[in-house]
Amino acid sequence: MAAPTNATAQPAAPEGATGTALPRRAVVVGGNRLPFARAGGPYAGASNQDLLTAALDGLVARFGLQGERIGEVAAGAVLKHSRDFNLTRECVLGSALSPQTPAYDLQQACATGLEAVVGLANKIRLGQLESGIAAGVDSASDAPIAVSDGLRHALLALARAKTPRQKLAAIAGLRPRDLAPAAPRIDEPRTGLSMGEHQALTTAQWGITRAAQDELALASHTRLAAAYDAGFFDDLVTGFRGLTRDQNLRPDTSLAKLAALPPAFGRDLAEPATMTAGNSTPLTDGAAAVLLASDDWAAARGLPALAVVVDAESGAVDFVHGGDGLLMAPVFAVPRLLERNGLTLADFDIVEIHEAFASTVLATLAAWADADFGRERLGLDGAFGSVDPDRLNVTGSSLAAGHPFAATGGRIVATAAKILAERKAARAGTPDADRPVRALLSVCAAGGMGVTAILEAA
Repeated sequence: MAAPTNATAQPAAPEGATGTALPRRAVVVGGNRLPFARAGGPYAGASNQDLLTAALDGLVARFGLQGERIGEVAAGAVLKHSRDFNLTRECVLGSALSPQTPAYDLQQACATGLEAVVGLANKIRLGQLESGIAAGVDSASDAPIAVSDGLRHALLALARAKTPRQKLAAIAGLRPRDLAPAAPRIDEPRTGLSMGEHQALTTAQWGITRAAQDELALASHTRLAAAYDAGFFDDLVTGFRGLTRDQNLRPDTSLAKLAALPPAFGRDLAEPATMTAGNSTPLTDGAAAVLLASDDWAAARGLPALAVVVDAESGAVDFVHGGDGLLMAPVFAVPRLLERNGLTLADFDIVEIHEAFASTVLATLAAWADADFGRERLGLDGAFGSVDPDRLNVTGSSLAAGHPFAATGGRIVATAAKILAERKAARAGTPDADRPVRALLSVCAAGGMGVTAILEAA
């Protein structure tokens, strides 16, 4: 994405603009998500299709899109049944959107939702689309369970068999062990380690303490609860199956309660284990959607433009052979993103770093604040910089809300866009009224990947 350093300075394309026109602004109109539920909880009987369709219908109702043909809907799920090969299109057909709305699936692990936003925003900027819905869904409760390779090969051979002899031959080689199902896995295929065990290595590498992790977890719960109480999520969340708030939210938690939890990851390491169920995100069910548009499309419908999608940068690390942790790719992507836009960490009013684990956030901040790391790994003169804690995850994040893998990006983008719009409105009439209001977004992902982005108040 060719990036402006000041999104507000970029003009919208004129009506009837041709392919020679400059890229336009892509704006975030708003979002909608379901309250996130713990796996095995209220959404245990809901499929990915049920959840994503409900999130889309909530967005449709919120912005009066009934029967509307949207340019494209892009969404994905990490845990996906084979029947969901065309999940997003099926959800569109089951929603109140026009059936003439095209849709497609994409998947970049936990970064799926943010990547969907980036892709559609780029198409809007180029004039290929006037509107788009970026979304994500995941149900850990309804995770697919596959059969063994032995049973699968036998069933395929049985389907191809044309004679009784061929059918008997197809199943003759089956062994009792072939009948055992293959449980769903989110372990890294190249290491066999879970995401939590990978993060435990990073936590030890950067010396992240248990106390610091618990403090960040407590702040996440406190801030999310305060935002709910203030009504911040009233136009971002639609109740579903009796749930009106994120089920994982613990308004009454405390440092003492968090400190009493036993370690959950890193128990085999030489260093003391510090990661618990309290400072790690749980398996979660949920869906989130974000409405994106050109300025003209939004204005024609009387819809708001909350924030501009300014630029984005993806990254990846060699967590298999190198010394970088599985979830540290944003550490490298953000400096590239900010350099391209002529910005520093101090230029952002809010910073959203996905709380896959509390120590993911803290290790990221530690790397950016480390002068040796800045020189040796980021190619800088010293440390990349620091983030003001008062600007970090200001309405709480994944530790409190939960983390349905592909839905997290949409949650973060919609939340950040609303915060930016509110802060810009609050500055009206003040000496700071013309100063850009920006958000930095960072989402780590399985496979050693990460997607980062800049939003600016529209």
